[in-house]
Amino acid sequence: MSVRPPGREIAGGTRSSSGGQPGLRRYHGSGNDIYFQGFPPMRDRVVSLCLLMTTLVCHGVMESRYCQAAVPTLGFHVQFTEQVRSEPYSGRVYLFFSANRQTEPRNGPNWMKPEPFVSLDVTHWKPGEQLTISLDNPGVLTFPRDLMARQLLGMSVQAVARFNPWEREVGTGPGNGYSRLVSASKPGTYSLTIDRLVQETPFPASPSTKEFRVSSNLLSEFFGHDVEIQAAVTVPESYGRDPDRRYPVIFEIPGFGGTHRLGVRMHQPRAKNTLGVEFIRVMLDPSCPLGHHVFADSANNGPWGTALVEEFLPAFEAAYRTIAEPRGRFLTGHSSGGWSSLWIQITHPDTFGGVWSTAPDPVDFRDFQRIDLYQSPQNMYVHGDQRRPLARMNGRTALWYDDFTHMETVLGYGGQLHSFEAVFSKRNADGTPALLYDRETGAVDTSVAESWKKYDIRLLLEENWKTFGPKLAGKLHVFMGTEDTFLLEGATQLLKESLERLGSDAQVEMIPGRTHFDLFADGLDRRIEQQMARKFRESTNANLQNSPEINTLNQR
Repeated sequence: MSVRPPGREIAGGTRSSSGGQPGLRRYHGSGNDIYFQGFPPMRDRVVSLCLLMTTLVCHGVMESRYCQAAVPTLGFHVQFTEQVRSEPYSGRVYLFFSANRQTEPRNGPNWMKPEPFVSLDVTHWKPGEQLTISLDNPGVLTFPRDLMARQLLGMSVQAVARFNPWEREVGTGPGNGYSRLVSASKPGTYSLTIDRLVQETPFPASPSTKEFRVSSNLLSEFFGHDVEIQAAVTVPESYGRDPDRRYPVIFEIPGFGGTHRLGVRMHQPRAKNTLGVEFIRVMLDPSCPLGHHVFADSANNGPWGTALVEEFLPAFEAAYRTIAEPRGRFLTGHSSGGWSSLWIQITHPDTFGGVWSTAPDPVDFRDFQRIDLYQSPQNMYVHGDQRRPLARMNGRTALWYDDFTHMETVLGYGGQLHSFEAVFSKRNADGTPALLYDRETGAVDTSVAESWKKYDIRLLLEENWKTFGPKLAGKLHVFMGTEDTFLLEGATQLLKESLERLGSDAQVEMIPGRTHFDLFADGLDRRIEQQMARKFRESTNANLQNSPEINTLNQR
Protein backbone atom coordinates (compact mmCIF):
# COMPACT_ATOMS: atom_id res chain seq x y z
CA MET A 1 0.00 0.00 0.00
CA SER A 2 1.19 3.49 -0.70
CA VAL A 3 -0.18 6.95 -0.12
CA ARG A 4 -0.47 9.14 -3.18
CA PRO A 5 -0.69 12.93 -3.28
CA PRO A 6 -4.11 14.29 -4.21
CA GLY A 7 -4.40 14.26 -7.97
CA ARG A 8 -6.92 13.48 -10.68
CA GLU A 9 -7.52 10.01 -12.02
CA ILE A 10 -10.30 8.03 -13.61
CA ALA A 11 -10.50 4.42 -14.59
CA GLY A 12 -13.14 2.10 -15.90
CA GLY A 13 -14.75 -1.01 -14.52
CA THR A 14 -17.99 -2.96 -14.49
CA ARG A 15 -20.97 -2.62 -12.22
CA SER A 16 -23.06 -5.59 -11.21
CA SER A 17 -25.10 -6.99 -8.35
CA SER A 18 -22.86 -8.20 -5.55
CA GLY A 19 -23.16 -11.71 -4.28
CA GLY A 20 -24.79 -12.16 -0.91
CA GLN A 21 -26.14 -8.61 -0.78
CA PRO A 22 -29.43 -8.43 -2.67
CA GLY A 23 -30.15 -5.09 -4.27
CA LEU A 24 -26.70 -3.61 -3.63
CA ARG A 25 -25.04 -2.18 -6.72
CA ARG A 26 -21.28 -2.62 -6.53
CA TYR A 27 -18.61 -1.35 -8.90
CA HIS A 28 -16.00 -4.00 -9.62
CA GLY A 29 -12.90 -2.46 -11.11
CA SER A 30 -9.88 -0.44 -10.15
CA GLY A 31 -11.79 1.65 -7.63
CA ASN A 32 -10.05 4.81 -8.79
CA ASP A 33 -11.92 8.09 -8.49
CA ILE A 34 -11.69 11.57 -9.90
CA TYR A 35 -9.90 14.01 -7.63
CA PHE A 36 -9.52 17.75 -7.85
CA GLN A 37 -6.72 19.95 -6.60
CA GLY A 38 -7.33 22.04 -3.49
CA PHE A 39 -6.84 25.72 -2.83
CA PRO A 40 -6.12 27.94 0.17
CA PRO A 41 -9.29 29.33 1.75
CA MET A 42 -9.38 32.15 4.29
CA ARG A 43 -7.30 31.29 7.34
CA ASP A 44 -8.61 31.11 10.88
CA ARG A 45 -6.57 33.98 12.29
CA VAL A 46 -7.41 33.18 15.90
CA VAL A 47 -6.20 29.59 15.57
CA SER A 48 -3.10 30.74 13.68
CA LEU A 49 -2.31 33.23 16.44
CA CYS A 50 -2.68 30.53 19.10
CA LEU A 51 -0.37 28.25 17.12
CA LEU A 52 2.19 31.04 16.74
CA MET A 53 2.12 31.79 20.47
CA THR A 54 2.52 28.09 21.31
CA THR A 55 5.47 27.81 18.91
CA LEU A 56 7.22 30.83 20.43
CA VAL A 57 6.73 29.54 23.97
CA CYS A 58 7.98 26.06 23.05
CA HIS A 59 11.10 27.41 21.40
CA GLY A 60 12.10 29.92 24.01
CA VAL A 61 10.47 29.74 27.41
CA MET A 62 8.83 26.52 28.56
CA GLU A 63 10.14 22.99 28.90
CA SER A 64 9.26 20.36 26.30
CA ARG A 65 6.74 18.58 28.54
CA TYR A 66 4.61 21.73 28.61
CA CYS A 67 4.90 22.11 24.83
CA GLN A 68 3.64 18.59 24.32
CA ALA A 69 0.63 19.35 26.47
CA ALA A 70 -0.02 22.62 24.62
CA VAL A 71 -0.05 20.95 21.19
CA PRO A 72 -1.94 17.65 21.55
CA THR A 73 -1.22 14.86 19.11
CA LEU A 74 -3.98 12.83 17.56
CA GLY A 75 -3.57 9.89 15.21
CA PHE A 76 -5.69 7.12 13.73
CA HIS A 77 -4.87 3.58 12.66
CA VAL A 78 -7.32 2.57 9.94
CA GLN A 79 -7.81 -0.79 8.28
CA PHE A 80 -10.57 -2.62 6.42
CA THR A 81 -11.57 -6.26 6.72
CA GLU A 82 -11.51 -8.88 4.03
CA GLN A 83 -15.23 -9.39 4.57
CA VAL A 84 -16.07 -5.94 3.17
CA ARG A 85 -13.49 -6.04 0.38
CA SER A 86 -11.20 -8.89 -0.56
CA GLU A 87 -8.98 -7.07 -3.05
CA PRO A 88 -6.63 -4.10 -2.51
CA TYR A 89 -8.19 -0.66 -2.68
CA SER A 90 -6.97 2.41 -4.56
CA GLY A 91 -8.96 5.54 -3.88
CA ARG A 92 -9.87 8.01 -1.18
CA VAL A 93 -10.13 7.32 2.56
CA TYR A 94 -11.90 9.72 4.91
CA LEU A 95 -12.20 10.54 8.59
CA PHE A 96 -15.43 12.37 9.42
CA PHE A 97 -15.75 14.13 12.79
CA SER A 98 -18.81 15.40 14.63
CA ALA A 99 -19.63 17.00 17.97
CA ASN A 100 -23.25 15.90 17.53
CA ARG A 101 -23.80 12.61 19.34
CA GLN A 102 -27.22 12.17 17.71
CA THR A 103 -25.89 11.43 14.23
CA GLU A 104 -23.13 9.48 12.51
CA PRO A 105 -20.29 11.71 11.27
CA ARG A 106 -20.26 9.91 7.90
CA ASN A 107 -23.61 11.57 7.09
CA GLY A 108 -21.80 14.91 6.66
CA PRO A 109 -20.76 17.41 5.71
CA ASN A 110 -23.77 19.70 6.04
CA TRP A 111 -23.44 22.50 3.48
CA MET A 112 -24.46 25.28 5.83
CA LYS A 113 -22.78 23.92 8.98
CA PRO A 114 -19.97 21.59 7.91
CA GLU A 115 -17.97 19.83 10.61
CA PRO A 116 -14.31 18.83 10.23
CA PHE A 117 -13.18 15.96 8.02
CA VAL A 118 -9.97 14.81 6.38
CA SER A 119 -9.15 12.66 3.37
CA LEU A 120 -6.18 10.77 2.00
CA ASP A 121 -5.61 9.05 -1.35
CA VAL A 122 -4.12 5.56 -1.21
CA THR A 123 -3.02 2.95 -3.73
CA HIS A 124 -3.06 -0.83 -3.30
CA TRP A 125 -4.23 -0.69 0.31
CA LYS A 126 -4.69 -4.32 1.32
CA PRO A 127 -7.28 -5.86 3.67
CA GLY A 128 -5.96 -5.89 7.23
CA GLU A 129 -3.12 -3.50 6.41
CA GLN A 130 -2.79 -0.63 8.88
CA LEU A 131 -3.01 2.89 7.48
CA THR A 132 -1.94 5.70 9.80
CA ILE A 133 -3.64 9.06 9.38
CA SER A 134 -2.77 12.23 11.27
CA LEU A 135 -3.10 15.89 10.42
CA ASP A 136 0.60 16.18 9.60
CA ASN A 137 0.57 13.19 7.21
CA PRO A 138 1.94 14.05 3.74
CA GLY A 139 -0.98 14.09 1.31
CA VAL A 140 -3.69 14.55 3.93
CA LEU A 141 -6.36 17.07 2.92
CA THR A 142 -8.22 18.76 5.74
CA PHE A 143 -11.39 20.77 6.07
CA PRO A 144 -11.09 23.39 7.27
CA ARG A 145 -7.63 23.81 5.83
CA ASP A 146 -6.04 24.93 9.11
CA LEU A 147 -7.61 22.12 11.12
CA MET A 148 -5.75 21.42 14.38
CA ALA A 149 -5.86 18.37 16.64
CA ARG A 150 -7.19 20.31 19.62
CA GLN A 151 -10.32 21.16 17.60
CA LEU A 152 -11.11 17.45 17.24
CA LEU A 153 -10.81 16.42 20.87
CA GLY A 154 -14.12 15.26 22.28
CA MET A 155 -15.61 14.61 18.85
CA SER A 156 -16.84 11.32 17.43
CA VAL A 157 -14.98 10.02 14.40
CA GLN A 158 -15.76 7.51 11.66
CA ALA A 159 -13.59 6.17 8.87
CA VAL A 160 -15.00 5.79 5.35
CA ALA A 161 -13.55 4.23 2.20
CA ARG A 162 -15.08 5.09 -1.14
CA PHE A 163 -15.16 1.53 -2.44
CA ASN A 164 -17.95 2.23 -4.94
CA PRO A 165 -16.94 5.06 -7.29
CA TRP A 166 -20.28 4.87 -9.10
CA GLU A 167 -21.98 6.46 -6.08
CA ARG A 168 -21.84 10.25 -5.70
CA GLU A 169 -22.41 10.16 -1.94
CA VAL A 170 -19.37 9.35 0.19
CA GLY A 171 -20.48 8.25 3.65
CA THR A 172 -23.94 7.10 2.61
CA GLY A 173 -23.31 5.76 -0.90
CA PRO A 174 -24.28 2.08 -1.24
CA GLY A 175 -21.21 -0.13 -1.46
CA ASN A 176 -18.90 2.25 0.40
CA GLY A 177 -17.24 1.00 3.59
CA TYR A 178 -17.34 2.59 7.02
CA SER A 179 -16.32 1.96 10.63
CA ARG A 180 -18.02 2.17 13.98
CA LEU A 181 -17.98 5.46 15.86
CA VAL A 182 -15.06 6.15 18.15
CA SER A 183 -14.85 9.07 20.58
CA ALA A 184 -11.57 10.98 20.34
CA SER A 185 -11.84 12.07 23.96
CA LYS A 186 -8.15 12.78 24.59
CA PRO A 187 -4.82 12.95 22.75
CA GLY A 188 -3.49 9.64 21.50
CA THR A 189 -3.88 7.13 18.70
CA TYR A 190 -7.22 5.48 17.95
CA SER A 191 -8.02 2.38 15.91
CA LEU A 192 -10.79 2.40 13.31
CA THR A 193 -11.78 -0.73 11.39
CA ILE A 194 -13.89 -0.41 8.26
CA ASP A 195 -15.95 -3.56 8.68
CA ARG A 196 -19.33 -2.70 7.21
CA LEU A 197 -20.81 -1.58 3.91
CA VAL A 198 -23.54 0.92 3.24
CA GLN A 199 -26.50 -1.14 2.07
CA GLU A 200 -28.84 -0.05 -0.68
CA THR A 201 -32.30 0.03 0.81
CA PRO A 202 -35.12 -1.52 -1.23
CA PHE A 203 -37.29 0.92 -3.12
CA PRO A 204 -40.28 1.74 -0.86
CA ALA A 205 -42.95 0.79 -3.36
CA SER A 206 -46.64 1.22 -2.64
CA PRO A 207 -49.83 0.27 -4.50
CA SER A 208 -49.68 3.57 -6.38
CA THR A 209 -45.91 4.16 -6.67
CA LYS A 210 -43.45 1.77 -8.31
CA GLU A 211 -39.84 1.94 -9.38
CA PHE A 212 -39.29 1.86 -13.14
CA ARG A 213 -35.87 1.17 -14.67
CA VAL A 214 -34.74 1.18 -18.27
CA SER A 215 -31.36 -0.17 -19.37
CA SER A 216 -29.70 2.39 -21.64
CA ASN A 217 -27.59 1.17 -24.53
CA LEU A 218 -26.33 4.70 -25.18
CA LEU A 219 -25.12 5.24 -21.62
CA SER A 220 -23.82 1.70 -21.21
CA GLU A 221 -21.69 2.14 -24.31
CA PHE A 222 -20.38 5.48 -23.02
CA PHE A 223 -19.40 4.15 -19.58
CA GLY A 224 -18.38 0.65 -20.61
CA HIS A 225 -20.75 -1.07 -18.18
CA ASP A 226 -24.49 -1.45 -17.71
CA VAL A 227 -26.28 1.81 -16.85
CA GLU A 228 -29.97 2.26 -16.12
CA ILE A 229 -32.26 5.29 -16.12
CA GLN A 230 -34.38 5.13 -12.97
CA ALA A 231 -37.69 6.70 -12.04
CA ALA A 232 -40.49 6.52 -9.51
CA VAL A 233 -43.90 6.32 -11.18
CA THR A 234 -47.06 7.28 -9.29
CA VAL A 235 -50.40 6.51 -10.91
CA PRO A 236 -53.70 8.19 -9.97
CA GLU A 237 -56.35 6.42 -7.93
CA SER A 238 -58.47 5.67 -10.98
CA TYR A 239 -55.65 3.97 -12.91
CA GLY A 240 -56.52 0.45 -11.79
CA ARG A 241 -60.27 0.85 -12.26
CA ASP A 242 -60.44 1.71 -15.95
CA PRO A 243 -58.09 -0.29 -18.19
CA ASP A 244 -58.96 1.80 -21.27
CA ARG A 245 -58.18 5.24 -19.90
CA ARG A 246 -54.96 7.03 -20.82
CA TYR A 247 -53.37 9.81 -18.81
CA PRO A 248 -51.17 12.89 -19.26
CA VAL A 249 -47.82 12.74 -17.47
CA ILE A 250 -45.83 15.16 -15.33
CA PHE A 251 -42.09 14.42 -15.47
CA GLU A 252 -40.25 15.94 -12.49
CA ILE A 253 -36.51 16.26 -11.92
CA PRO A 254 -35.28 16.80 -8.32
CA GLY A 255 -32.50 19.18 -7.39
CA PHE A 256 -28.90 18.40 -6.51
CA GLY A 257 -28.64 15.43 -4.17
CA GLY A 258 -32.16 14.25 -4.94
CA THR A 259 -33.05 10.96 -6.61
CA HIS A 260 -36.18 9.34 -7.97
CA ARG A 261 -36.95 8.07 -4.47
CA LEU A 262 -38.21 11.54 -3.61
CA GLY A 263 -41.23 10.68 -5.71
CA VAL A 264 -42.47 8.30 -3.02
CA ARG A 265 -42.74 11.13 -0.51
CA MET A 266 -43.62 14.01 -2.81
CA HIS A 267 -46.06 12.41 -5.21
CA GLN A 268 -48.09 10.13 -2.93
CA PRO A 269 -50.32 12.78 -1.40
CA ARG A 270 -50.59 14.70 -4.68
CA ALA A 271 -51.94 11.84 -6.77
CA LYS A 272 -55.34 13.52 -6.97
CA ASN A 273 -57.04 15.19 -9.89
CA THR A 274 -56.40 18.85 -10.61
CA LEU A 275 -59.25 20.78 -12.22
CA GLY A 276 -60.68 17.44 -13.25
CA VAL A 277 -57.41 16.18 -14.78
CA GLU A 278 -55.56 13.19 -13.33
CA PHE A 279 -51.85 12.90 -14.05
CA ILE A 280 -49.36 10.07 -13.92
CA ARG A 281 -46.35 11.53 -12.08
CA VAL A 282 -42.78 10.49 -12.83
CA MET A 283 -39.83 11.45 -10.62
CA LEU A 284 -36.64 10.97 -12.63
CA ASP A 285 -33.23 10.17 -11.13
CA PRO A 286 -30.63 12.79 -12.19
CA SER A 287 -27.77 11.51 -10.03
CA CYS A 288 -24.49 10.27 -11.44
CA PRO A 289 -20.93 9.82 -10.12
CA LEU A 290 -19.96 13.39 -10.99
CA GLY A 291 -23.04 14.96 -9.43
CA HIS A 292 -26.28 15.95 -11.20
CA HIS A 293 -26.24 15.23 -14.94
CA VAL A 294 -29.26 17.53 -15.60
CA PHE A 295 -30.32 15.26 -18.49
CA ALA A 296 -27.98 17.11 -20.82
CA ASP A 297 -25.68 15.34 -23.25
CA SER A 298 -22.13 16.08 -22.14
CA ALA A 299 -18.56 15.02 -22.82
CA ASN A 300 -18.06 13.88 -19.22
CA ASN A 301 -21.41 12.44 -18.11
CA GLY A 302 -22.56 10.95 -21.40
CA PRO A 303 -25.73 11.31 -23.50
CA TRP A 304 -28.33 11.50 -20.73
CA GLY A 305 -30.67 13.81 -22.64
CA THR A 306 -30.75 11.67 -25.75
CA ALA A 307 -31.10 8.50 -23.68
CA LEU A 308 -34.09 9.98 -21.84
CA VAL A 309 -35.99 10.81 -25.02
CA GLU A 310 -34.93 7.93 -27.25
CA GLU A 311 -34.74 5.07 -24.74
CA PHE A 312 -36.53 5.82 -21.48
CA LEU A 313 -39.58 7.59 -22.90
CA PRO A 314 -40.59 4.87 -25.41
CA ALA A 315 -40.11 2.13 -22.79
CA PHE A 316 -42.12 4.05 -20.19
CA GLU A 317 -44.97 4.80 -22.59
CA ALA A 318 -45.10 1.16 -23.61
CA ALA A 319 -45.39 0.10 -19.96
CA TYR A 320 -47.96 2.68 -18.81
CA ARG A 321 -51.19 3.97 -20.33
CA THR A 322 -50.10 7.48 -21.19
CA ILE A 323 -51.04 10.02 -23.83
CA ALA A 324 -47.90 9.57 -25.88
CA GLU A 325 -48.02 12.99 -27.51
CA PRO A 326 -46.51 16.39 -26.61
CA ARG A 327 -49.88 17.58 -25.28
CA GLY A 328 -49.72 14.82 -22.65
CA ARG A 329 -46.10 15.36 -21.52
CA PHE A 330 -45.20 18.11 -19.04
CA LEU A 331 -41.92 18.94 -17.32
CA THR A 332 -41.06 20.50 -13.97
CA GLY A 333 -38.19 20.62 -11.51
CA HIS A 334 -36.55 22.74 -8.83
CA SER A 335 -33.00 24.13 -8.61
CA SER A 336 -30.73 21.86 -10.69
CA GLY A 337 -33.95 20.06 -11.58
CA GLY A 338 -35.37 23.40 -12.67
CA TRP A 339 -32.45 23.88 -15.05
CA SER A 340 -32.83 20.28 -16.24
CA SER A 341 -36.53 20.60 -17.04
CA LEU A 342 -35.97 23.85 -18.94
CA TRP A 343 -33.08 22.35 -20.88
CA ILE A 344 -35.06 19.24 -21.84
CA GLN A 345 -37.99 21.32 -23.11
CA ILE A 346 -35.79 23.66 -25.15
CA THR A 347 -33.62 20.94 -26.68
CA HIS A 348 -36.63 18.69 -27.40
CA PRO A 349 -39.35 21.25 -28.22
CA ASP A 350 -41.42 18.84 -30.30
CA THR A 351 -41.47 16.11 -27.65
CA PHE A 352 -42.87 17.91 -24.60
CA GLY A 353 -45.88 20.16 -24.17
CA GLY A 354 -44.55 22.61 -21.61
CA VAL A 355 -42.13 23.25 -18.76
CA TRP A 356 -42.66 24.80 -15.32
CA SER A 357 -39.16 25.44 -13.99
CA THR A 358 -38.62 26.71 -10.43
CA ALA A 359 -35.46 28.39 -9.09
CA PRO A 360 -33.27 26.99 -11.88
CA ASP A 361 -29.48 26.96 -11.74
CA PRO A 362 -27.90 29.78 -13.80
CA VAL A 363 -29.75 30.17 -17.11
CA ASP A 364 -27.49 33.02 -18.26
CA PHE A 365 -23.76 32.69 -17.72
CA ARG A 366 -23.34 36.46 -17.62
CA ASP A 367 -24.71 36.09 -14.10
CA PHE A 368 -23.40 32.78 -12.77
CA GLN A 369 -24.35 33.41 -9.16
CA ARG A 370 -23.37 37.07 -9.70
CA ILE A 371 -20.26 36.23 -11.74
CA ASP A 372 -19.99 37.14 -15.44
CA LEU A 373 -18.09 34.17 -16.83
CA TYR A 374 -17.52 35.91 -20.15
CA GLN A 375 -15.72 38.90 -18.64
CA SER A 376 -11.94 38.58 -18.68
CA PRO A 377 -10.14 38.50 -16.34
CA GLN A 378 -12.60 37.01 -13.89
CA ASN A 379 -12.27 35.38 -10.49
CA MET A 380 -14.65 33.06 -8.63
CA TYR A 381 -13.29 33.91 -5.17
CA VAL A 382 -13.00 37.67 -5.11
CA HIS A 383 -14.50 40.74 -6.76
CA GLY A 384 -12.10 43.58 -6.27
CA ASP A 385 -11.11 43.29 -2.62
CA GLN A 386 -14.31 41.52 -1.58
CA ARG A 387 -14.82 37.77 -1.13
CA ARG A 388 -17.56 36.30 -3.30
CA PRO A 389 -20.56 34.83 -1.50
CA LEU A 390 -22.15 31.60 -2.71
CA ALA A 391 -25.27 31.58 -0.54
CA ARG A 392 -27.18 33.81 1.85
CA MET A 393 -29.72 33.25 4.59
CA ASN A 394 -31.73 35.91 6.40
CA GLY A 395 -29.87 38.61 4.53
CA ARG A 396 -26.41 37.42 5.60
CA THR A 397 -23.75 35.42 3.77
CA ALA A 398 -24.07 31.73 4.62
CA LEU A 399 -21.43 30.31 2.26
CA TRP A 400 -18.33 31.70 0.57
CA TYR A 401 -17.20 30.48 -2.84
CA ASP A 402 -13.62 29.76 -1.74
CA ASP A 403 -14.56 27.85 1.41
CA PHE A 404 -17.19 25.77 -0.36
CA THR A 405 -14.77 24.91 -3.15
CA HIS A 406 -12.21 23.72 -0.62
CA MET A 407 -14.81 21.55 1.11
CA GLU A 408 -15.62 19.92 -2.24
CA THR A 409 -11.93 19.45 -2.98
CA VAL A 410 -11.42 17.44 0.20
CA LEU A 411 -14.52 15.35 -0.58
CA GLY A 412 -13.49 14.62 -4.17
CA TYR A 413 -15.72 14.28 -7.22
CA GLY A 414 -19.49 14.60 -7.14
CA GLY A 415 -19.99 18.00 -5.47
CA GLN A 416 -22.27 20.77 -6.68
CA LEU A 417 -19.60 23.03 -8.19
CA HIS A 418 -17.73 20.12 -9.77
CA SER A 419 -21.09 18.98 -11.12
CA PHE A 420 -21.35 22.12 -13.26
CA GLU A 421 -17.94 21.40 -14.77
CA ALA A 422 -18.89 17.78 -15.42
CA VAL A 423 -21.86 18.94 -17.52
CA PHE A 424 -20.60 22.11 -19.19
CA SER A 425 -16.85 21.52 -19.61
CA LYS A 426 -14.91 19.73 -22.29
CA ARG A 427 -13.14 16.51 -21.35
CA ASN A 428 -9.42 16.57 -20.65
CA ALA A 429 -7.04 14.02 -22.15
CA ASP A 430 -6.88 12.26 -18.76
CA GLY A 431 -10.66 11.77 -18.74
CA THR A 432 -11.49 14.49 -16.21
CA PRO A 433 -13.67 17.57 -16.75
CA ALA A 434 -11.80 20.77 -17.60
CA LEU A 435 -11.80 23.03 -14.55
CA LEU A 436 -13.55 26.37 -14.99
CA TYR A 437 -11.33 28.04 -12.44
CA ASP A 438 -8.02 27.53 -10.67
CA ARG A 439 -8.67 25.92 -7.29
CA GLU A 440 -5.80 27.81 -5.67
CA THR A 441 -6.43 31.33 -6.95
CA GLY A 442 -10.03 31.30 -8.21
CA ALA A 443 -8.96 32.66 -11.62
CA VAL A 444 -11.38 31.70 -14.40
CA ASP A 445 -9.99 29.91 -17.45
CA THR A 446 -11.44 31.96 -20.29
CA SER A 447 -11.12 29.13 -22.82
CA VAL A 448 -13.19 26.83 -20.61
CA ALA A 449 -15.76 29.58 -20.00
CA GLU A 450 -16.02 30.07 -23.75
CA SER A 451 -16.70 26.35 -24.22
CA TRP A 452 -19.59 26.60 -21.76
CA LYS A 453 -21.57 28.85 -24.14
CA LYS A 454 -23.40 25.94 -25.76
CA TYR A 455 -25.11 25.29 -22.40
CA ASP A 456 -26.04 28.94 -21.80
CA ILE A 457 -29.85 28.74 -22.08
CA ARG A 458 -30.36 32.45 -22.72
CA LEU A 459 -27.69 32.48 -25.42
CA LEU A 460 -29.02 29.27 -26.99
CA LEU A 461 -32.50 30.77 -27.29
CA GLU A 462 -31.25 34.07 -28.70
CA GLU A 463 -29.09 32.43 -31.35
CA ASN A 464 -31.79 29.96 -32.41
CA TRP A 465 -35.00 31.90 -31.80
CA LYS A 466 -36.12 31.73 -35.42
CA THR A 467 -36.31 27.94 -34.99
CA PHE A 468 -37.18 27.67 -31.32
CA GLY A 469 -39.65 30.54 -31.07
CA PRO A 470 -42.63 28.93 -32.85
CA LYS A 471 -41.98 25.52 -31.29
CA LEU A 472 -41.85 26.91 -27.73
CA ALA A 473 -44.89 29.17 -27.95
CA GLY A 474 -46.94 28.79 -24.77
CA LYS A 475 -44.52 26.25 -23.32
CA LEU A 476 -42.04 28.20 -21.17
CA HIS A 477 -42.83 28.97 -17.51
CA VAL A 478 -40.10 29.94 -15.04
CA PHE A 479 -40.50 30.98 -11.39
CA MET A 480 -37.77 32.51 -9.22
CA GLY A 481 -37.63 34.24 -5.84
CA THR A 482 -36.04 37.67 -5.83
CA GLU A 483 -34.04 36.69 -2.72
CA ASP A 484 -32.84 33.29 -3.89
CA THR A 485 -30.62 31.59 -1.32
CA PHE A 486 -27.98 30.68 -3.91
CA LEU A 487 -28.02 34.02 -5.76
CA LEU A 488 -29.76 32.60 -8.83
CA GLU A 489 -32.25 35.41 -9.37
CA GLY A 490 -29.94 37.58 -11.49
CA ALA A 491 -29.60 35.04 -14.29
CA THR A 492 -33.35 34.43 -14.41
CA GLN A 493 -33.99 38.18 -14.59
CA LEU A 494 -31.62 38.40 -17.57
CA LEU A 495 -33.47 35.52 -19.24
CA LYS A 496 -36.78 37.30 -18.65
CA GLU A 497 -35.49 40.48 -20.29
CA SER A 498 -34.06 38.54 -23.23
CA LEU A 499 -37.30 36.66 -23.88
CA GLU A 500 -39.26 39.90 -23.74
CA ARG A 501 -36.98 41.43 -26.37
CA LEU A 502 -37.47 38.34 -28.55
CA GLY A 503 -41.24 38.76 -28.34
CA SER A 504 -41.75 35.46 -26.51
CA ASP A 505 -44.95 34.71 -24.64
CA ALA A 506 -42.91 32.93 -21.94
CA GLN A 507 -44.00 33.35 -18.34
CA VAL A 508 -40.95 34.32 -16.27
CA GLU A 509 -42.17 35.32 -12.83
CA MET A 510 -39.94 36.91 -10.21
CA ILE A 511 -41.65 36.37 -6.84
CA PRO A 512 -40.83 39.19 -4.39
CA GLY A 513 -39.03 38.22 -1.20
CA ARG A 514 -39.01 34.49 -1.84
CA THR A 515 -35.89 32.34 -1.42
CA HIS A 516 -34.76 28.99 -2.77
CA PHE A 517 -36.52 27.17 0.04
CA ASP A 518 -39.79 29.05 0.55
CA LEU A 519 -40.67 29.63 -3.10
CA PHE A 520 -43.74 27.39 -2.78
CA ALA A 521 -45.01 28.95 0.46
CA ASP A 522 -47.97 30.66 -1.19
CA GLY A 523 -49.20 27.60 -3.07
CA LEU A 524 -47.00 27.89 -6.16
CA ASP A 525 -46.96 24.11 -6.63
CA ARG A 526 -50.76 24.01 -6.77
CA ARG A 527 -50.82 26.95 -9.17
CA ILE A 528 -48.36 25.16 -11.45
CA GLU A 529 -50.45 21.99 -11.49
CA GLN A 530 -53.54 24.02 -12.34
CA GLN A 531 -51.71 25.65 -15.24
CA MET A 532 -50.68 22.22 -16.50
CA ALA A 533 -54.26 20.98 -16.24
CA ARG A 534 -55.59 24.01 -18.14
CA LYS A 535 -52.89 23.57 -20.78
CA PHE A 536 -53.88 19.94 -21.23
CA ARG A 537 -57.56 20.77 -21.49
CA GLU A 538 -56.95 23.58 -23.97
CA SER A 539 -54.74 21.40 -26.17
CA THR A 540 -57.32 18.64 -26.33
CA ASN A 541 -59.47 19.10 -29.39
CA ALA A 542 -63.23 19.12 -29.09
CA ASN A 543 -63.55 16.26 -31.55
CA LEU A 544 -61.75 14.00 -29.04
CA GLN A 545 -64.39 14.39 -26.33
CA ASN A 546 -65.30 10.73 -26.52
CA SER A 547 -61.77 9.33 -26.49
CA PRO A 548 -60.76 7.32 -23.38
CA GLU A 549 -58.30 9.84 -21.98
CA ILE A 550 -60.84 12.67 -22.01
CA ASN A 551 -63.02 10.83 -19.53
CA THR A 552 -60.55 11.97 -16.90
CA LEU A 553 -61.60 15.57 -17.52
CA ASN A 554 -65.08 14.82 -16.29
CA GLN A 555 -64.00 13.58 -12.87
CA ARG A 556 -64.58 16.37 -10.37
